[in-house]
Amino acid sequence: MERWKEELERELRGNILPWWMAHSPDREHGGFHGHVTHENRVVDGAGKGAVMHARILWTFSAAYRAYGEQAYRETADRAFGYILDHFMDREFGGVFWEVDHLGNPANPRKQIYAIAFTIYAMAEYHAATGNGIALETARQLFLEIESHALDRERNGYTEALTREWKPAEDLRLSEKDQNESKTMNTHLHILEAYANLFRVWKDPGLKRALENIIGLFLARFIDRESGHLNLFFDDDWNLRSRLVSFGHDIECAWLLHEAAGILGNRGLLEQTGGIAVKMADANQEGLDHDGGLCYEYFPDRDRFDHDKHWWPQAEAMVGYFNAYRITGDDAFARRAMASWEFIKERIIDRDHGEWYWSVDRQGNPRTEKEKAGFWKCPYHNGRACMEVIRGIGEVSTGKQ
Repeated sequence: MERWKEELERELRGNILPWWMAHSPDREHGGFHGHVTHENRVVDGAGKGAVMHARILWTFSAAYRAYGEQAYRETADRAFGYILDHFMDREFGGVFWEVDHLGNPANPRKQIYAIAFTIYAMAEYHAATGNGIALETARQLFLEIESHALDRERNGYTEALTREWKPAEDLRLSEKDQNESKTMNTHLHILEAYANLFRVWKDPGLKRALENIIGLFLARFIDRESGHLNLFFDDDWNLRSRLVSFGHDIECAWLLHEAAGILGNRGLLEQTGGIAVKMADANQEGLDHDGGLCYEYFPDRDRFDHDKHWWPQAEAMVGYFNAYRITGDDAFARRAMASWEFIKERIIDRDHGEWYWSVDRQGNPRTEKEKAGFWKCPYHNGRACMEVIRGIGEVSTGKQ
């Protein structure tokens, strides 16, 4: 494990973070480039996403908190300032989904997923720097989600609203998603946002909201029999899809357990710990012969998507390691290490830096996909490294 920890440190501080500091900042127009190709070429005129900027803010805030390196602080400062200046909607509240390359609103819709990520990042920046504006921004965004997006009659949060917080027809995060009003994915990132905010703001209303969303995962989103997630629902909680997303399954497993720990509820911690182990165990259904985690499974057609995207591999490493820490079962530790071996062998780009978007079943990288963009950010891989590094340190000192 010590060797594994050293390798993760080298990857985080020698590849991931330096790549983002070197290639992603837009030094002409501010913030970060909206699209950088596989070969590290900036695509001029690409729009800039709120999620990308929030994820960069979270990553470099967490890295600064862990290591105290000034360059990490400066990158976090750049993200923080750009979000405040260009993504915050000063008229109606919330954040814009997208701005153009000059920083002007391009898509002003209120995607609750993006607001949640901004809360997550602002709370982390506050924890790292003590910045009061960041905490106040996170608090205000929390209140806006609770005011506008919470379904007070049937529970849960709507997927998206217009700029003015009115009902929207197209609710999707991306074209591949179903146009449903309540999705596991948005709820998962509200969960992590509220949990991270509760670390630094012990507000009773926030505590109730966090308890409620954990309850929704236990009651609605997790299929206790299969150990997989239910992904798409309508307003009345009718399930609209049987699709299995292996990356989300294993990410949810550890995030849910972490949130219960942040709440300090021992009973809930034990319950979510058992569920995290079951989900980690069920997740091996998605492991391919090469040790990589497949992207999705379509039960209606009994077909796997065998592509290995970068982020499920990162989340698998954390989720399996979390199951090891809960159970002490070395099989989970070996599975986590095997995920890292697959990442080293297939996912890390040794020529251009950072990680490939994905590889196919034969191990060929998708070089037409971006290195940095709307969805490709340092959050999954950077966080995975930091989580496992921290976890190994705690295990070595006897802290479970």
